[in-house]
Amino acid sequence: MSAVVIVGSGVAGITAAETLRTEGFTGSVTVIGDDPAMPYRRPAVSKELLAGSVPAERTWLRPAGYWADREIDVRTGVAAKSVDPDRREVELGTGETLGYDALLLATGGRARTIGHDAGDAVFTLRSAGDVAVLRAAIERTNTVLVVGAGLIGSEVAATARGLGAEVTVLETAERPLHRMLPPVIGTRYEKLHRDNGVALHTSVRLDELAADGRGGVRAVAEDGRHWSAGAALVAVGSAPDTALAERMGLVVDNGVVVDHRFATSQPGVFAAGDVANTPNPVLGERFRAEHWNTAQAQGAAAARAMLADLTGGVAEVWREVPWCWTSQYGVNLQVAGWPRADDELVVRGDVDGLDFTAFTRRAGRLVGAITIGRPKDVRAARILIADQPTIDPAVLADPDVDLTALSVVPVTVG
Repeated sequence: MSAVVIVGSGVAGITAAETLRTEGFTGSVTVIGDDPAMPYRRPAVSKELLAGSVPAERTWLRPAGYWADREIDVRTGVAAKSVDPDRREVELGTGETLGYDALLLATGGRARTIGHDAGDAVFTLRSAGDVAVLRAAIERTNTVLVVGAGLIGSEVAATARGLGAEVTVLETAERPLHRMLPPVIGTRYEKLHRDNGVALHTSVRLDELAADGRGGVRAVAEDGRHWSAGAALVAVGSAPDTALAERMGLVVDNGVVVDHRFATSQPGVFAAGDVANTPNPVLGERFRAEHWNTAQAQGAAAARAMLADLTGGVAEVWREVPWCWTSQYGVNLQVAGWPRADDELVVRGDVDGLDFTAFTRRAGRLVGAITIGRPKDVRAARILIADQPTIDPAVLADPDVDLTALSVVPVTVG
């Protein structure tokens, strides 16, 4: 009987396990995760869990007993210590060894940090286990300093304001969410935070993050500006957790390098989710996604690829256009594709009124879309990015053109 071992109990790994069963795989499926919690919705970490608005059990992906009922052995709080690719064995931190016919690495990422001298008043936020201490610090001091205005930093700022805390955000770029949002939209998000009481400071280059002598933190910028708070969250992105892959001798370059079917440089070993550096199915370059929806889709695709490998078949090439979302102050922003701040922008709707769809174009082709209040548009945009990338921008800008119909019925492209 064939055996599949999955290292990582996040959404990529657990979706792969579930997909193996729904696709009819009858061999053993073991999921190893160093996170002590049962598989849960990670996007809730910076929102509902930090806010304390739902209990942890409400964020579980499946009810208790679901995995055992499907003969999926989920082992939480257990680390994979090493892998012998030649013998096809995984050694666990418990000393147990598991054999495999196919192995999926879905080890995700680790929160990046910065050097500081502020002791335990500085936090990062990556998993459910990080929530309680951060929320306690926010509630105890009623102030928080957020370093970084990317997705996590912006969401935590919004959540902390909801808790009634005084929030200061420091960002090195000229505006929040600068890696994905064009300037006009980033500027609108800057206003959104300030309108909700956040002291947002951009173009800040930190020189020091240290204890303030009163149990809190003090941040000092290179230009002499300074800020203090009872606690600080460092939200400067994440790095792929490639430690196990590197010990195995896999090719690693900003993540584990995989092909269009999630196969690594080692036979029988696959990778998916935040840790995987994948070919871009549309633009022809490579990318590493760090978003829930993409990790989920990659986990399912990797499972089908492993099944094909085990049965001598050929898996489909993965061509899905990624998308993600963030919710701040009740405003839901959705992003599809690969937008950059310097892309050409085509807008339908009202950016200032937070009701719009904005398309981004690069070198004459559609590469991304950003929407607020128009969920149907993001679904249509993903299809257009993949299938009609040279569509006339005037058509995209025309509010009388139904994007959903446009994504189904071929149109003349410019």
